[in-house]
Amino acid sequence: MAKTNPHVSIENVVASATVDQMLNLNEISEKFPRTEYNPEQFPGLVFRLQSPRTATLIFRTGKMVCTGAKSEEMSVDAVRTVVQRLRKGGVEVKKDAVVTIQNMVAAINLQGRIHLEKAARTLPRSMYEPEQFPGLIHRMLDPKTVILLFASGKLVCTGAKKESDVYRSVHNLHSLLEEKDLMLYEN
Repeated sequence: MAKTNPHVSIENVVASATVDQMLNLNEISEKFPRTEYNPEQFPGLVFRLQSPRTATLIFRTGKMVCTGAKSEEMSVDAVRTVVQRLRKGGVEVKKDAVVTIQNMVAAINLQGRIHLEKAARTLPRSMYEPEQFPGLIHRMLDPKTVILLFASGKLVCTGAKKESDVYRSVHNLHSLLEEKDLMLYEN
């Protein structure tokens, strides 16, 4: 029984933001030719950054949605960078963006196998229908997250709004799996 610490990797942070003013997306599209704007297909303009590697959707209402960041901090930096670039490019943005983390997705490796059949019977708020989906879906109440568990010992955690919630969810679930003897480790 070689118990190891889980390896957690934040894969995507989704943040909403607003600059609290109307924006002219046609003007932004003209001033920033590398943006993507097809109003017939989608009402938002896509502003991509190479560093941090993110995509920020900008709407005419001044609302934004940033995806692709690997941390809360990177998400906030990306939105600030987009606003700074807009200003440098001659787009009047009166206020700094107010950023709110909406969702985080993390990949976790518990470095051991999980007995999913037993886990489905043991863990509360869990759903396991292997004919439809190979993972067990576990809804955690505190912190409020959803964790997908796979027999390989890999997990996907979603729904967290803070990185600390991801780590707390994983720790709580890992402890529960160990306590209920649902983990199998190779020596």
